[in-house]
Amino acid sequence: DIMYSPLKQRKDDVKKDVMDRKIIHLENSRKAVIAAPDLKQQNGFRGIIGRHRKMLEVFEQIQKVSRYDYPIQIFGETGTGKELVAKAIHSESDRRDGPFVPVNCGALPEGLVESELFGHEKGSFTSAHRIKKGRFELADGGTIFLDEVAELSKYMQVKLLRILQEGKFERVGGEKTLSANIRVISATNKELKREMNKNKFRPDLYYRLNVVPIDLPPLNRRKSDIPSLVEYFINMACRQYPHQKNLIITEEAMMLLMEYAWPGNVRELQNTLQFACVQCNGQLITANDLPREIQQIRQDDRRRGPSKKLDVNSVKLVLNKTGGNK
Repeated sequence: DIMYSPLKQRKDDVKKDVMDRKIIHLENSRKAVIAAPDLKQQNGFRGIIGRHRKMLEVFEQIQKVSRYDYPIQIFGETGTGKELVAKAIHSESDRRDGPFVPVNCGALPEGLVESELFGHEKGSFTSAHRIKKGRFELADGGTIFLDEVAELSKYMQVKLLRILQEGKFERVGGEKTLSANIRVISATNKELKREMNKNKFRPDLYYRLNVVPIDLPPLNRRKSDIPSLVEYFINMACRQYPHQKNLIITEEAMMLLMEYAWPGNVRELQNTLQFACVQCNGQLITANDLPREIQQIRQDDRRRGPSKKLDVNSVKLVLNKTGGNK
């Protein structure tokens, strides 16, 4: 009895502690549910338009990863909105008040990539007339977005690997080691594993960048979002150019937009509607106002002729003409 009472008391205390923790957890969960927006009831998220199931999954993933500073790799075809996703992650995170610094690695001249990313000291090369801060230094306290990261040379991949591992770097021509508190988000439209197999991308850098992967679907795999995107881009044009107020699109034009394959994705759709706004007369966008490659769909449909579905009367007619020869 002397041993039992204290042990029973301890078990009761543990049970009470567990129940208290569960209550706190449930209260926090309720707060989280109230704070999080209902994505299914919205037409988009942080400037990204879409209600397709795959896009809702992307929005939910943005909300989850924004709470952490782990490196994120965004995969997607050209024009799918990789930079918009990176901005959304930054805006949802605790770093939202810090800088967001985008870098298109494929657009940087090969001889200036290191200087652009890490900066340089005065006199480090012929045209270095002053100290210049690099993109990593400018992104301190915020987020750096490395678009088309697969275009970096092997030498720059080693440099990038070091800053991911240690958070440290040196300016070109400098001896002082600098540090930066940054979140790294990278993106590519290439298959990085294939680039690794070709020995064009370092495996150790791949695994450093690809901690949290996010896949963006191409527009032709979420065509149900096209009407919402069309409405968004038309409204944008109406706000920018008041003389096109109340601009609308015909049903035939919308059908052609729905049938087109969109190899350039959302960016191509935006360009198409800008072209149509210029071409249209008055307040109506018709099929004739669309680019030629989209109008071609209408001509191809006419060449294909009527539907090839069989019906009883047409089959009887053919059997009579052929004397019953199936």
